[in-house]
Amino acid sequence: MAISDSEFTQLRDLIYQRFGINLTEQKRSLLVGRLQKLMRKLNLPTFSAYFEYLDQDKTEAGLSELVDLISTNHTYFNREKDHFDYFSETALPAVIDRLKKQNRKDLRIWCAGCSTGEEPYTLLMLMMEYLGADYRSWDAGILATDISDRALTIARSGTYATDRVMQLPEPLRRKYFTPAGPGEMAVADKVKNEVTFRRFNLMNTTFPFKKPFQMIFCRNVMIYFDQPTREALVGRYHQHTEPEGYLFIGHSETLGRSQTRYRYLKPALYQKGEL
Repeated sequence: MAISDSEFTQLRDLIYQRFGINLTEQKRSLLVGRLQKLMRKLNLPTFSAYFEYLDQDKTEAGLSELVDLISTNHTYFNREKDHFDYFSETALPAVIDRLKKQNRKDLRIWCAGCSTGEEPYTLLMLMMEYLGADYRSWDAGILATDISDRALTIARSGTYATDRVMQLPEPLRRKYFTPAGPGEMAVADKVKNEVTFRRFNLMNTTFPFKKPFQMIFCRNVMIYFDQPTREALVGRYHQHTEPEGYLFIGHSETLGRSQTRYRYLKPALYQKGEL
């Protein structure tokens, strides 16, 4: 099934406007390959007919299906391990110490673009390890959001192939997972219950959060965005970060130092200045 220049432009512009994903000409064959099976199922003979179907679908279920098909959602436990080390050894202790001095116990962490859930579950385990029995006295937990319903369904189930879990340290595996059938392990309920998964589009021009976060993780999401989209998104993150709060991005991503109000700490890690 071929796609004309005008059809590709039409779909590419829609995807950019709604999701911020910048499909270059090099991604034309990827788009065609991922949509063909769906279009046959919907009995849509052309990409123009598919665009019309999306345009007329007021439920936006078709758009949700589209973003599921074009987003990769590739992740695994302990991906970019040095971020988790920095979180547990430096960032988390600093945030907790600051909150204690302010007589506060509201620990607010957002995983934006959480994919299938490995990142927020790992962070939650590390929080529980650091705080120990004191965890229950904190208003903690993690907000985890993604645009993909398919990824969020996997995340909420909390069940993963054993070989993906094996990349975590053995003490975490033993303490926070249970066997879930042949070749699978499930995140323990005491962890699952502390992560709130929500569908959220990062292209929303305003964020609905009443309070700022001490840490925002947005790793390996902005690689799909062009520079103006990245800068606008990071600006919104900055508005919703507490003073001295942290922004973690992917190691394949960078923020121009003149293009962000965050202070550069080390590769893929930034901090908001003090009040």
